[in-house]
Amino acid sequence: MTTGQNDKRGSQHKNEKIARAIEALADLLPDETANRDLIVEVLDSAMGLPDTKLNRGELKILRSSLHDFVNAFDTFADYRQLPKVSIFGSARTPPGSPLYDHTKAFAAALVEAGFMAITGAGPGIMQAGNEGATREHSFGVNINLPFEQSSNPYIHDDPKCINFHFFFARKLAFVKESHAVVLCPGGMGTMDEGFETLTLIQTGKRNPIPIVLLDVPGSSYWIEWEMFVRDVLYGKGLISADDFNLFRYTTDIEKAIYEIQLFYKNYHSLRYIGSEVILRLKKPPTQALIDEINSRYRILLASGDFAIAEEPEIDEDTDIEYFGIRFHFVQRRFGTLRRMIDTINMTDL
Repeated sequence: MTTGQNDKRGSQHKNEKIARAIEALADLLPDETANRDLIVEVLDSAMGLPDTKLNRGELKILRSSLHDFVNAFDTFADYRQLPKVSIFGSARTPPGSPLYDHTKAFAAALVEAGFMAITGAGPGIMQAGNEGATREHSFGVNINLPFEQSSNPYIHDDPKCINFHFFFARKLAFVKESHAVVLCPGGMGTMDEGFETLTLIQTGKRNPIPIVLLDVPGSSYWIEWEMFVRDVLYGKGLISADDFNLFRYTTDIEKAIYEIQLFYKNYHSLRYIGSEVILRLKKPPTQALIDEINSRYRILLASGDFAIAEEPEIDEDTDIEYFGIRFHFVQRRFGTLRRMIDTINMTDL
């Protein structure tokens, strides 16, 4: 693991006595500790709290938030290299119903395809996801509520079942750890999670991932939802036509799995270097592919052309070599970027 260039930077706290104390604490860390500079920054921030106007309630929020984040990040760390899919949907969907059984079958198919499942650990669709994926291949990110919910029996007391105090920390864990998001019919919570994921991708705060709207044959839930999005949000000029590329709808489990697998056939990730974007690929792009995307997707270019990156990049966690396409990206066109990724993945290289 790379430790970073600033690992030895000392405390920047304005009080010299506190700065020395922070340095003394940092010196107690083992020599091989990575990211020492960031740990020192966290200590600096904590010791700066007495100089703020935060009250006791606000400090409690900070404390609980930090606990939520550290617990979640640490739990997922051992599974960082395994692809994971978040499954959202109603807590009120009863076992044995068509949607419950459909979700359970989908989660089982996910595991067969090499993915792990992440659910909210509660009843309904969440339980179906954990049951289908099995305890071994699933996570639960449970929220502590005054009236519900205890984790479902298929993930309860598992080390991979994480309890959260705050919804915002829980949602960050969902989106941060997921290689794809699958939305099943649900209520306000499902809409919240779905729209937040779409917003993060639409605004570039989260790199593109597949978003699949999954339902049972004969149901009109997502059809009616898309009509609302098209007639009201798009119809009133509140979103663009480009945004409809950010999600896919299906009732077919195999098609849902294929949509997720296709996204990662060649595409790996996106990286920003100043105003330039590096689109990382598993296979080296051909000049024919570069010519095609220069022809079809120039609307994404702020300037210049799409070009093959000069050197492959080595992932610091896996040592795997990735190839790149460089370009200066026009922000707010992430739906078109999503279509270009599909083009790249469907091109035989």
